[in-house]
Amino acid sequence: MVALSENVAVAARPEVARRAPSPVGDRIFRVAALASALLVLLVLAGILASIAYGGWPAFQTFGPGFLVSSAWNVGREEYGALVAIIGTLVSALLALVIGVPISLGIAIYLTQLCPGWARRPVAMTIELLAAVPSIIYGMWGLFIFAPLFARFVQIPVSSVVEGMPVVGTLFYAQVPSGVGVLTAGIILAIMIVPFVASITRDMLDQIPTVLRESAYGIGCTTWEVVRHVLIPQASVSIIGAIMLGLGRALGETMAVTFVIGNANRLSASIFDPGSTIASRIANEFNEADGMQLNALMALGCILFIVTFIVLIVARLLVRRAKVA
Repeated sequence: MVALSENVAVAARPEVARRAPSPVGDRIFRVAALASALLVLLVLAGILASIAYGGWPAFQTFGPGFLVSSAWNVGREEYGALVAIIGTLVSALLALVIGVPISLGIAIYLTQLCPGWARRPVAMTIELLAAVPSIIYGMWGLFIFAPLFARFVQIPVSSVVEGMPVVGTLFYAQVPSGVGVLTAGIILAIMIVPFVASITRDMLDQIPTVLRESAYGIGCTTWEVVRHVLIPQASVSIIGAIMLGLGRALGETMAVTFVIGNANRLSASIFDPGSTIASRIANEFNEADGMQLNALMALGCILFIVTFIVLIVARLLVRRAKVA
């Protein structure tokens, strides 16, 4: 009887009419969203305009030769960006060559092979690497890794490959101090592994289980499932993760400054010291003045453009992977 009375009371209540949405609130929301998007574009345009304005005297003085000149003489006010550009690209490429296979291996292990009790601790440990400040990587690389790398890698390898064609050029250290382009590439590879591995792991987890079980059901091995099912399904996200790691490697400053050697010379050996755009700016910007400051600003503009080109290439690769 009580329940019946409650049902009758609920049914007897008049329906409350829904109020019409306020056009003012909707308009405020649209304006706020548009302002947020425009703010990002304005900040980006402001940064590009400021560094382009600061570097314009260098571009105007040296012309296109600034991009292909290896000179960097403060006394004579002769500046070129070639050494820094090549050092930036080579160290980032080495980081990808070393870091991407390791990242893919970590992601595949965590999603396919790792026992359940160890999956979370291993994943958390990998992700914690992303929280380590870059200067810590640089200090560890300079004081711990570089001496060991010189003793156990550079000196033995240089003694073996000395005089050999091609290999003797690429892997011979004139002064085996441990610092150099390859050392910077290894440190950068360690730094990008958490980003690439985490994104790849999350994407592999999103693949429907039925696809894996179907592949195993027709007799595929784990390698065949990874090669023909998981990687093709997550290829777009993997490309995005790799490009994110590349952007991280191109713009890294402090860690590279510690371990690359900061030498303004071109060398065919990846064991020899070199320089990157970010490391040169970090080393000289505090005391730079006049044309040297303009040249550093021009280097910053070049790095901005290189990063922008990487972003465009990433978008094209993602689009191509989606079409395929």
